[in-house]
Formats: sequence, structure tokens, C-alpha cells
Amino acid sequence: MTSAKYDVLGIGNAIFDVLVKTDEGFLGAHGMTKGGMALIDEARAAAIYQDMGPATEMSGGSAANTIVGLASFGARTAYVGKIRDDQIGRLYTHDIRAAGVAFQTRPAKDGPATGCSYILVTPDGERTMNTYLGAAQELTPGDIDPTEIAASSIVYLEGYLWDPKNAKDAFVKASTIAHNAGRQVALTLSDSFCVDRYRGEFLDLMRGGTVDLVFANEAELHSLYQTSDFDTALTQLRADVKLGVVTRSAKGCVVASKDGIAMVPAFPIREMVDTTGAGDLFAAGFLFGLVRGTGHEIAGRLGALAAAEVIQHIGARPQTSLKQLAQQNGLPV
Repeated sequence: MTSAKYDVLGIGNAIFDVLVKTDEGFLGAHGMTKGGMALIDEARAAAIYQDMGPATEMSGGSAANTIVGLASFGARTAYVGKIRDDQIGRLYTHDIRAAGVAFQTRPAKDGPATGCSYILVTPDGERTMNTYLGAAQELTPGDIDPTEIAASSIVYLEGYLWDPKNAKDAFVKASTIAHNAGRQVALTLSDSFCVDRYRGEFLDLMRGGTVDLVFANEAELHSLYQTSDFDTALTQLRADVKLGVVTRSAKGCVVASKDGIAMVPAFPIREMVDTTGAGDLFAAGFLFGLVRGTGHEIAGRLGALAAAEVIQHIGARPQTSLKQLAQQNGLPV
């Protein structure tokens, strides 16, 4: 196997994040389910944006957040996601490249605008997302560059993207190229609503070997196996995939493989500000540990460290060097 040009390449919905602090009243007035992710059209996006207070704006998308986190650890990274050649699309491109990520996906010349997510953060730090996918859904197999995929140690796929037919085909194409090149493929389940819609298909991806590693939180895991018993779900996960990582908020994470189960505690924090990106950044730390060969437990510690950094401020991207943070905490980078 040839040496990799990239440690991790992510494929996902390229979404521009608009974050705002708000209260339960705003959610109620707009008929939003707290803590959930709703897909919206352009008209509803405009209505929400009009009513929102001052916002923090930055490039986002689940897999993109993970890839930016990996870059902050010092990993070599690339990202594939569809934007339109519009003002927000150009901002997105500048942002992700400025974070040290290779981003070469051709922007669409016409069609839907670049995707946006309106993220409302209540005083308890819980985030409620309203996402207009726009151009992100226009990703096709033609956007998958075989040379880039084959040159990446791990290809990381975002469950949110498992919706349009073309994106599914792009997913499977990338996985096939990666496996043919002797690389690994990881999938994040993204959201329990996502799992509810595509449970059978996600299980097929796992059981059929399309993905080697799965990231899930507790809610997603329970949804995947339709059981409220954590141990039952975990046993099933171990049977279905080579490596499964389940995050449990303040309880830390559980790493499940054929060899056994490792439990890793959460990192202590001073104050919970915004949970946006916690799972994305956890995945960044864990994948970084994996490509550096640290073992599952240290990888879990790196994930916990990155998640702790991101939940202590507004926004889903690290605000300090994760490499330096890891060094300060005696973790290998």
C-alpha cells in the first residue's frame, strides 16, 4: 500500500452555520423541536433569519467540522462538499482552506444556493438546528476524485448526506475506491432522526463492510437498534462493525471492537456554553489518535479533549490549537 497524502478525507454537506443565542420562547414561536435538526426550504430559512438576533457566522457542516478539528491537531486533511459559486459559497471556501484543509470540489454554477444552517442555542447550551441544504445536496459521484480518495488513510462519511440518490452513489463510490486502495472508511450516524429514516440502509452499510468504523451518540445507537437497553445495543454494534465508538455526553465514551470494550471518561469543563459540534470534534480527536496509532483508549482521550474545548464556546470549530491543548494535557500528537 502506498503511503497516504492525507490522514483523513471527509465527505459531507457543505453548510454555512449561522449561530444565535436565544430562548425557549423563540423555539416555541417558530414551532421548533428543541435539540433536533429540521430540514427547511429557502422560504422558511429566510423567515427564521429575519426574526433572529445578532448571529455568529462561519463555515460548517458536520464532516467539515471534524476535518477542521483534525487539521487543528496537525493532521493532513481534505474535504469534499458541494457549494454554489455565490457569496456564501466563496466565504465557505475561504474559511475551510484558511483552516489548513485541502478543498477542491468544483462549485455549482447554477441551481440552489449554498446551504445554510440556523443554529439556535438556548441558555442550557442545547442547540436546535434548522438546515437548508441547498447546493450541498447536489453532490454527485463525479465530485469524487479517485486519486484523492485512494491517497487518504481514512475516508470519513457524514450520515446527514445519506439522503439524495446521487450523494448515496458518491458515498459508495468513495468507499469502494478507499477499500480497493487498502484504506479505512468511517461513518458518523449524525442524528437520531437521520437513523430513524435510514436505519435499514445504515445497518446494510455496516454489515456489508461498506464502512469499518461507526461513530454514534447514545440516542443514535438506541434508534439504530430500536432498544432502550444500552448494553444490548452495544453488543449488537460490536457484531455489526469492526469498530464502534459511542459518545455519552458527561459519561464519556465507549469504544467497542471485536477485542473488547474500553470506557473513556469525559474531560472536565468549566462551563457548558454550546453543544454544537461536540460529536464532530470528538470524532476529530478519535480519528487523529487512530491515524497516529495511539490505541483506542488514547484516541478516546483525544476525542474527549477536543469535544470539551468546543462546548465551552459558541460555534462548532476549535478556537485554540488542539495540538497545543493535547501537548498541555500530556497526550501524544
